[in-house]
Amino acid sequence: MSDHADDSATETFVAHRNLLFTVAYEMLGSAADAEDVLQEAWLRWVKVDVGQVRDQRAYLVRITTRLSLNRLRTMRRRREAYVGSWLPEPLLTTPDVAEDVELAESVSMALMIVLERLSPTERAVFVLREAFGIGYDEIAAAVGKSPAAVRQIAHRARQHVDARRPREVVSPSETRAALGAFQRAVETRDLQGLLDVLAPDVVLVGDGGGVKQAALRPITGAEKVVRMFFGGLGKVQGTLTGEPTVVNGNPALLVRLDGELDGVMAIRLENARITGLYYVRNPEKLTRIEAETPLTLR
Repeated sequence: MSDHADDSATETFVAHRNLLFTVAYEMLGSAADAEDVLQEAWLRWVKVDVGQVRDQRAYLVRITTRLSLNRLRTMRRRREAYVGSWLPEPLLTTPDVAEDVELAESVSMALMIVLERLSPTERAVFVLREAFGIGYDEIAAAVGKSPAAVRQIAHRARQHVDARRPREVVSPSETRAALGAFQRAVETRDLQGLLDVLAPDVVLVGDGGGVKQAALRPITGAEKVVRMFFGGLGKVQGTLTGEPTVVNGNPALLVRLDGELDGVMAIRLENARITGLYYVRNPEKLTRIEAETPLTLR
């Protein structure tokens, strides 16, 4: 391959890198694995005669999707042995993503958890169609199915997701307000204040990965969640603080213990009350956020 061709291949890959990363991340729920997929995609891409590729974006999406599918099938077997509840690796996103309601919803912690219930092919089809609006013919080439089969898969996946996703679109300002009320109630040990911001059937999911302490199963019900929080806080040796941030396109908290990152708290909101709390403590899933968090916040 000539130097000019090398430059052209690099420019094309860089131009589409954000798209490819998001495709891989939404399919895998892991930023680390998404980066590995992109590295593999790049190694395959540089061996291609790019001058012969009619639609380079579609070609790159196809490579990334196939690599992600292969990795997802392997990860599914690995997750069967995971200790406790599994949550997606939290991803810091810019505030402008939160203002784009559709994009923010497509990478939200709540939706990523729903996507875990889909088969690998259903997940790939849903992500490519619903999040990126890619055509059925292009998706068919990426997943190795006919366009007619892809349409059926997309319909089935959409029905499954719609039955479990939040029933209303919530603005970033509403989410920030609820998250702020939650934080104040926890920090001031305001029992009633916490009950007021939690929905009666709120679900708390913690992910410690068997390394950090976390409930092995989801905790359901406002009173049980409140007891868990206040009971756990009484055992904490040190000072807990929360820093507002944007994770997976939605307001969230970076929780620090004596200045060190302890976890990331994301929420799901419906009817102005918190229906889902997702606390990621697994250190392996916090590496990227630690690296990207400005030193001034530490």
